[in-house]
Amino acid sequence: MQRFAIGIEFSGAAYRGWQTQQAGVISVQETLETILSKIAAEPIILHGAGRTDAGVHATNMVAHFDTHAIRPLRGWLMGANSQLPKDIAIQWIKEMDHEFHARFKAQARRYRYVVYNHPQRPALLHKQVTHAHYTLDVDKMIAAAKKFEGTHNFESFRAAACQSNQPVRHVSHCRLIRHGAYLVLDIQADGFLHHMVRNIMGCLLEIGQGMYDIDHIDQIFVAQDRKAAGVTAPPDGLYFIHADYPAQFDLPKVPLGPHWLNMPD
Repeated sequence: MQRFAIGIEFSGAAYRGWQTQQAGVISVQETLETILSKIAAEPIILHGAGRTDAGVHATNMVAHFDTHAIRPLRGWLMGANSQLPKDIAIQWIKEMDHEFHARFKAQARRYRYVVYNHPQRPALLHKQVTHAHYTLDVDKMIAAAKKFEGTHNFESFRAAACQSNQPVRHVSHCRLIRHGAYLVLDIQADGFLHHMVRNIMGCLLEIGQGMYDIDHIDQIFVAQDRKAAGVTAPPDGLYFIHADYPAQFDLPKVPLGPHWLNMPD
């Protein structure tokens, strides 16, 4: 069997997340597997680098699959994209050896969360950003974001339904960037818990509104209690943008995105 890696862009607004679920619940993974199975004329199972929530988007979700089917790379790419719904597209495909695994070989994962901070809601970016119509102390939020860097117990920042065995994660960077009317949280870690990024963003938005000071984050970490961390930000503004792999796999390098943001990597 041959192994292929693919890079996928999708808008998650119409899906209940990446992972295949029970019958009747539409997911990105199942949608892709259905189309790839038609092209291969055999069942295809995808393994993704991460598991995005309902409504969350991706600019370069990496996944892999194995198949007996022999097709040119262009055949896989063009054949899939011609049949996929318009909100899912495969950006690249590469033949890999069997040492590669999209999930287990990923050394880090990176997300961006985009807030549109403006009195009026955006129409063209509906479900693509989170709209914050109120005034925010952005400088305070920028300073607060640095608190999440390093190795921490993120028990207070994960959903009650999180299935991870342990809540300790290493965050290599957590930066809030002002980009015109947009506020972009750029965060990379060795792994993420269920709702972790959305809960961090919810915390930063509350700090920006003056609900508590930056040092309150330390108390939230100590509490190790989800109730201590405040609201969960909506899924609309969250994007899976990158998975980091050992250089030996030489995966294609693509802009981090989201592309409409026109923001440097």
